[in-house]
Order: sequence, then C-alpha cells, then structure tokens
Amino acid sequence: MNRLALITRHPIKAHGREFLASVVLSEGATLPFDRRWAIAHEAAKLTPGWVSCNNFLRGVKTPQLMAIEAAMEGDNVRLTHPTLGTITVNPDAPEDANRLISWVKPLVPAGRAQPVQVVRHEGGLTDSDYPTVSILNLASLADLSQRMGIDLSPHRFRGNLWLEGAAPWAEFDWIGRRLQIGEAVLDVTERITRCRATCVDPTTGEVAGETLTALDQAFGHKDFGVYAKVLQGGKIALDDAWSLL
Repeated sequence: MNRLALITRHPIKAHGREFLASVVLSEGATLPFDRRWAIAHEAAKLTPGWVSCNNFLRGVKTPQLMAIEAAMEGDNVRLTHPTLGTITVNPDAPEDANRLISWVKPLVPAGRAQPVQVVRHEGGLTDSDYPTVSILNLASLADLSQRMGIDLSPHRFRGNLWLEGAAPWAEFDWIGRRLQIGEAVLDVTERITRCRATCVDPTTGEVAGETLTALDQAFGHKDFGVYAKVLQGGKIALDDAWSLL
C-alpha cells in the first residue's frame, strides 16, 4: 500500500524532531514551522534571508543535538534531551533565546564554535536554498539497514515525509515528476546529499554506524531522500495515499 507513514518537523534547525498526525502544506513553502529557527555560532556570517547550514549548530559537529526531541506548544518550543532534561522557550523572546543558548552549550564539544544567537527565517532554514519539503522512502531505509547490519532510525535523516510502498531507492527516479500526497501536489526536484550527522544514533547522540561509507560503497554516492517543492497546497495526514502523477 502506498501510504504516508511518518510526518516530522524540526522547529529549531538541528535541535529536535516533532511527530505530526497531519499538517496543511502551502504552495512554495516548507512544512509549517519546519526549521523556522536556528542557533548561530560565533563564527557565523549571517546575511538577511536564507544562509547556509555551516553558520549554525548542527549534528555533524555536535552529535548530541541528534538526541533532542521537540514539540511546538503555541508560540513556544519544548525541547527534551536525555541528559539535559526539558526546556520550554519562545525562541523569539530575547530572554528565552539566552536560556536556550545556555541550555544547549554543554552539548557543544570543546574546541567547536560556541552558540551565540537564535535566528528566525520565515521561509525555513532548510539545507536547500529554496523552500522544500524532504521526502524519504522507508524501503530505502530498510535496504540500507540490512546492508549495514543496523536497524537505522528514520530520525538519522531528519526528513519531513516518509513514504511506504515504493521500491528501495525508487525515489531517485522521481526527480522531475509530480507526487500527490493527500490534497497536496509536490514537484520532486533533486537528491539530498548527506553529511556525517546521519552516522549518529538519535537515541543516544553518539556516533554509531557509518552511513556515508555504506552508501558510497554500495552505490558510489552519499545521497538519501529527495527534495520537493509544494506546487499545490492542502492537508496531508498519516496513512494518506500517495501517487506519482
């Protein structure tokens, strides 16, 4: 059965995942509130609008970030980490932004650029330089897990929409095609090339599993999942059917 199996968003880039039962997509936009905020480090070079992920704290250099869970609560974001506990903040409030920076600092390894500023971008600070929704394939995850001998969590890949019913790696053949999920229609635009954050176990925040090496050895690339642009907005929900148009 072709179905939407998982909807995930990440309100603060690289700082926690949140599960959704349904969401309304809008034309030309990211998943609502996905990567709306990010935490810039002291070496960041910020300009108005979208900027590269290199300017922010992220799992590739701070693996413990991968163990954070998140939930939107009105204007607030609640974050939970196995060792730090829970904090609830309004990222737009200066005093809360400072509390968030202090909360996350113990996770940043010595010698790494330290967090200094919470930034907001209405368009979403996705890793693509245009608003996208990431689409991933559970069959590809199962195939990679089997090749590695590890039960890989979907949360290693910090995707938005996980689909069930496609053949392993079929998503790479969808580039340039349209995909309907529930009421929404998306244009699949490009592959997602991965970084070492996917080598981190999101339960523990520890490096455990060389996903990039496994991808390179099996396929000669480090790609997993695809980006898509929303062409037609609408509601999508868990278990909605999907189809290629």
